[in-house]
Amino acid sequence: MPPRLGRDFRWLLGSSWVSQVGDGIALAAGPLLIASQTHDPFLVAMGALLQRLPWLLFGLYAGVVADRLDRLVVVVAVDVMRAVVLGILVLALATGVVNIGLVLVVLFLFGTAEVFADTTSSTLLPMVVAKRDLGVANARLTAGFVTVNQMLGPPVGAALFAAGMAWPFVAQAVCVLLGAALIAKMRLPAVPVPEEPKRVRHDILEGLRWTWRHPAVRTLTLTIVAFNITFGAAWSVLVLYSLKTLDMGEVGFGLLTTAGAIGGMVAIGSYDWLERHFSLGNIMRVGLIIETFTHLALALNRSGLGAIVIMFVFGAHAFVWGTTSRTVRMRAVPTEFQGRVGSVYLVGVFGSMVIGTALGGVIAGTWGIVAPFWFAFVGSALLVVLIWRQMPHIAHADEALVAAED
Repeated sequence: MPPRLGRDFRWLLGSSWVSQVGDGIALAAGPLLIASQTHDPFLVAMGALLQRLPWLLFGLYAGVVADRLDRLVVVVAVDVMRAVVLGILVLALATGVVNIGLVLVVLFLFGTAEVFADTTSSTLLPMVVAKRDLGVANARLTAGFVTVNQMLGPPVGAALFAAGMAWPFVAQAVCVLLGAALIAKMRLPAVPVPEEPKRVRHDILEGLRWTWRHPAVRTLTLTIVAFNITFGAAWSVLVLYSLKTLDMGEVGFGLLTTAGAIGGMVAIGSYDWLERHFSLGNIMRVGLIIETFTHLALALNRSGLGAIVIMFVFGAHAFVWGTTSRTVRMRAVPTEFQGRVGSVYLVGVFGSMVIGTALGGVIAGTWGIVAPFWFAFVGSALLVVLIWRQMPHIAHADEALVAAED
């Protein structure tokens, strides 16, 4: 890790990685807990919905909270609340009084707390790392998501669940509290606050207006919304594509996910080199092309091995794209707007995924399992044509910001 990133970044990185372990454990344990309480498809779907719904309900408010209050206090307080919610679930599991209703309520409360924790914690990195170093710092943070969240956490969560339903949630609560303890050690500069208090609605509108008036951030936000609709449509049927179209079985589906994570791991070590040799605009152009042709390749492919290779390449792209888009946004947005502009972006991410997933189900039910991949390819190709000329502007704005800081 470059020593120039500093002590506060190391505390933030440690907190992020520990929290990612807990979230990765929950990726496997959560669905297993729901399945242990009900086999009703509607209730199972409700479990997934209730974890994403809080972003649509409270996402913009979370941005206001992040910009108005002491950010460290907010993150620590919300993490303590998450640990309390998990403690209630553990107590219910230990005493045998758990039921599907309680599980769904816990998922909604935990998801709500996660909205405020994730929105606020995303504002901390640009407060402690110089603009020129945000790319490599974001790469280090994303590495934790790829390794411990996507690869290490789920098998650990499944193993703990097999040992006893309460154990994975005990482990997650410990991770949440340890993450809060680590992040509390950070020392942040003061955030500018308005002299006169404003209404929450006014603050939300300010964040929306700032996003819309900044060309680079506006393009990024619209791009992620549009591409997540096509992505969500395709990935909504990935498990059926693996089982029925490719006949890979349950283990084969797991291999597709693993291949994507390994691709991300390979990309981790290359990001610093990429950023030094190519403009961020061109990196994003290549990434959009890769994503577009990923959908086409999966639509045409009928080989399990071919799908694994495609997912490996896509995983590398997803890591690079995610790191780049966050870096551009963090460099562009003033400290006092990081929460509100970030929340607009995140609401767009999750909202478009919900829309895309619903579309994918309808398209697959009408035209077959492979149809969502064709929809995603055509839609992505059209979007690339529309925004192609905007990418260099993002690169130019980014370079200007870094040059101004130096």
